[in-house]
This record gives sequence, C-alpha cells and structure tokens, in this order.
Amino acid sequence: MLKYYKGSFLFTALCLLAAAWLGFESTGSVGGTLGVLWIVLVLGVLEVSLSFDNAVVNATVLRDMDDKWRHRFLTWGILIAVFGMRIVFPLAIVAIAAHLGPVEAVKLAAGDPVRYEQIITSAHVGISGFGGSFLAMVGLNFFLDEEKDDHWIGWIERPLAAMRKISGLATGIVLLALYGIGQFIPADEAMTFLTAGIFGLLTYIVVHAIGVILEGDGDAVAGAAARSGFAAFLYLEVLDASFSFDGVIGAFALSNNLFIIALGLGIGAMFVRSMTIMLVDKGTLTQYRYLEHGAFYAIVALAAIMLLSVRFHIPETITGLIGATLIGLSFWASVRSNRKHPEQTLDEALPVRASGQPVGE
Repeated sequence: MLKYYKGSFLFTALCLLAAAWLGFESTGSVGGTLGVLWIVLVLGVLEVSLSFDNAVVNATVLRDMDDKWRHRFLTWGILIAVFGMRIVFPLAIVAIAAHLGPVEAVKLAAGDPVRYEQIITSAHVGISGFGGSFLAMVGLNFFLDEEKDDHWIGWIERPLAAMRKISGLATGIVLLALYGIGQFIPADEAMTFLTAGIFGLLTYIVVHAIGVILEGDGDAVAGAAARSGFAAFLYLEVLDASFSFDGVIGAFALSNNLFIIALGLGIGAMFVRSMTIMLVDKGTLTQYRYLEHGAFYAIVALAAIMLLSVRFHIPETITGLIGATLIGLSFWASVRSNRKHPEQTLDEALPVRASGQPVGE
C-alpha cells in the first residue's frame, strides 16, 4: 500500500514546509503558522473527499488506455491538475473578470486577497453552470450506455437502460435542468448560468466527437490507439477540471490566499493520483463490481449540487459526505455480491498495472 502513496506523502511534506514558511512570513507567529498548516491539511482532506469518485472514474478510463497516454496522464496530467487548475485557473478567472493582465492578476492575488476572493466567488454562477452540466452528462451517459448490462440499484438503472436508445436523452435532461433552475435566479445571473451550462454541454460533445473522429481515422492500429489515447487524455483533463471547480470555490471558506489554497488542493490532487494508480494496478473495479456505479451516482449528485448551488448554499462538507456515502454503499454491495457469487470476482479479468503490464507477468 505504501508504494502507491509514498510520492504523495513526500509531496505533502514539501507542501507543509512551504506552508510553514508562508505562514511565518505572513503572520510572524507560531500560532499563525500552525493555523496556516491546519488550513492546508483541511483543504487536502476536503479535496480528497470531493474527488474520490474522480479517482474511480479516472481508473475506468485508464484501464483501457494506451500505455503511453496512461503514463502521460499520470505525469503531465498531474502537473496540469496541480498547477493549471489550482493556480492558473483561478488567476485566469480574475484576469478575465477584472480585465487584468496575468502579472496584475498575480499581484492582486498576493496583495489584495479580499478583492481576489470577491472576483472568484462572483464567477460562481458561470462555473457551476459549466461544471454541473458537464458532470451531469458524464454521469447520465454512464447509466444510458448501451453496453451497460450490470445494475446496482435496479429500480433506477433498469428504466434508464430501457430508454438508452432515445437519442439525445441526457442532453435533454440537462437542458431542462438548466432551464428550470434558471427560472429561480435573477435574470442577469440566469443568462450567465444558461450560457455556461450550454458551453459545458458543448464541451462534453466536442470531447467525445474528437474521440470518435480520432479513433476512426487511419488504418494503423498503433496510430489509432495513440489518437484514442489523446482523446481519453483530453476527456480526463476536462473531467478533472469540472471536479476541481467545487474544491477551488469551496476553499475560500477557509482562506482567500491563493498560495495556501494551491498547497492544500495540490496535496489532495496528488493523493487522488495515487488512488487512481492503486485502483488500476489492483484491478479494484473488477473485484468490486458496483464501485464504478457508486462513483457515477456520486458524479450525478455532485452535478446536481453544483447546479442547485446557484440558488441554495450547500456546504462542501455535505457534498463530500454524499459522495463518500454512495461509494461506501457501492463497495459494501460489491462485497455482498462477491460473497454470493465468488466465481464472478477475480477470475473475470486480470488486473492491469498503471504501467500497462498485467499483474503477475
């Protein structure tokens, strides 16, 4: 177990050292330094609790991914996740909203964190519309997948499976949700919300269209696999971005310091990466058949919470607990199923290491 997480623990130690230096420089006291360290640790735990379902979904894509692109996601992808989404993305929002250049945005974040927080939180409506609609498409299309024939909560999944041949059903559901929620918020915010939601839908469609085009273009198997890997890489990056929106916005409840937030969320992102590798290596999704279902139920729940958050305040703790509960219940259901049908567990498939090699070879 330790081999999967030793890199994350080392990264955590470095982040805590940086946080201690930052805390002492900004407060000049031991108490203030300890306060900063506590915030960084809490943010790391918050990010892991909100993103465990992200790790499960990442593993479902990575297990069928080309070895080269799997390695790229686990290296380049984590750099994009830690530095791109936790540092560059908030700065980009501030730069666009306040009509500032990149340097001015960094100066604002470092010199006037209160104003920086106000600008970030003012973009909540658009972020929630985009991230919520994208995640809703991800979750709904899992349950409407024509190849899905295994059901965890049958009274929900069987009716959805019966409707999976209805073209554009998921898109229609999301559009109705956007329209309905938009009726309960001010007109100017509703326009932002609907526009962002539509772009979230379009992003999902474009990412999948790229995958279809690249997979079908060319005769060489290796070339097709590489192109398919690029499409999966792109999908995972957008998915990670959508998951991280909630954590980035929620982090301001604890601190408005860009660098403290980046350190805490970066720790969480590294542990999510470690969990993803472990899930792929150990073939956990094969051994626990309903774990994937639980993750996608959690995605649908997170999407609903993000969309509803433009009208209602929903604490991030509740969001994390809902996701953890759904995944925990799916794990328990998987264990029960394995006890009843032991022949359907480990013999069904050989776990594949994140390096691309089957376990045991």
